[in-house]
Amino acid sequence: MMKLSKLAGAGAAIALTALSAAPAWAQAPAPALVVNKGDTAWMLVSTVLVTMMIVPGLALFYGGLTRAKNMLSTMTQIGAVACLAMLIWVMYGYTMAFGDGGNDIISGFGKAFLAGITPDSIAATFTPGVGIPEYVFVCFQMTFAAITIALVLGSVVERMKFSAVMVFGAVWLTIVYFPIAHMVWASGGLFFKMGALDFAGGTVVHINAGVSALVASMILGKRLGYPTERIVPHSLTLTGVGTGLLWVGWFGFNAGSALEANGSAALAMINTFVATAAGGLFWMLAERLNGHKGSALGFCSGIIAGLVAVTPAAGNSGPFGAIVLGAIASIVCFYAVSFLKPKLGYDDALDAFGVHGVGGIVGAIGTAIVYAPSLGGPGKPDYAIGHQLTTQVIAVVTTIIWATIGTVIATFIAKALTGLRVSPDVEREGLDLGEHGERAYNS
Repeated sequence: MMKLSKLAGAGAAIALTALSAAPAWAQAPAPALVVNKGDTAWMLVSTVLVTMMIVPGLALFYGGLTRAKNMLSTMTQIGAVACLAMLIWVMYGYTMAFGDGGNDIISGFGKAFLAGITPDSIAATFTPGVGIPEYVFVCFQMTFAAITIALVLGSVVERMKFSAVMVFGAVWLTIVYFPIAHMVWASGGLFFKMGALDFAGGTVVHINAGVSALVASMILGKRLGYPTERIVPHSLTLTGVGTGLLWVGWFGFNAGSALEANGSAALAMINTFVATAAGGLFWMLAERLNGHKGSALGFCSGIIAGLVAVTPAAGNSGPFGAIVLGAIASIVCFYAVSFLKPKLGYDDALDAFGVHGVGGIVGAIGTAIVYAPSLGGPGKPDYAIGHQLTTQVIAVVTTIIWATIGTVIATFIAKALTGLRVSPDVEREGLDLGEHGERAYNS
């Protein structure tokens, strides 16, 4: 998501400084910022597109994958935890990630409750002297926090209490998401200073959410009847609609991370098209090669795998590198979901780890390769893959460790305060009725 606040830099500058110091213009006195109305308009649209990814996109995608008795529960959890993230973001999340001062792990608290930000406040873009209103930057970043915590829920649906989801979400955002966002995208962050490449959230969003999803699902335990009973999606039609909404919204996610309506956004846009297309087709190809029919569920899963993989590489790859990255990630995710998950026996209900975690790891590490100019990437002529690959691996491993520890803490706090899991009777009846007193369908 390469972001840059008024005083805190962001991800795309990483692409400019992957192997060296800051660009020359950053070392010179910064010109006075002037709001560009075209860039502002694009960022307003991008922010709304990312919001569409959550509700209705992710809500329908995840909801369709659950059993009918848990459809409303899944949608409600996603919507509610996203709303919670938005409120926490403006209270203290934004300042922890992009406030003034701070250290390698978090920023300062000078902008708590958005103190000092007015309609006249300007956030820098990646062009010297060009800015957007800081409120727009705040909103854009806010949608990323909201969708990341919502993604985590894909592993724990159909058995986690609504109250536990809310407690977990508040703690997890505070100790996992905000620090990782700062480390990757703020100029004072640990990974930023290392030169890690993450255009739109391979580490911050997908590895973070996927690994956390796996850890939370293992602590929570398997669903009743899993894996002996047949548990299948109740509406692949709704999942297909959600997939389409996610793909469209992802253009705001990826191309919006350029912070400007320019060539970088255009590169991210075409990469989001072609990597995703490759992901959808290659998942179905993997199904065929393993003796199965190419399925609608496989197509949808491949679409998401391609989107996940290209996220860190959206502005850091040429189109053909993005195609290869999407295809490879889709195949790896297919085997993670179809073979690794049954072998290890964990109940990641909707494959949040298998697609977002695994796809995010493939994308984040693969970005170091596709960034090379010899492969069509935007890197400098003297770009060294080996050095960047080491940096990417360090960032990925650190994110995995941080997310694991933080998720354990957040889950056990939620368990202590709420009990974490619904009763067996509620789980059998369905969380729609047991937790919310409603049904998704009347017949």
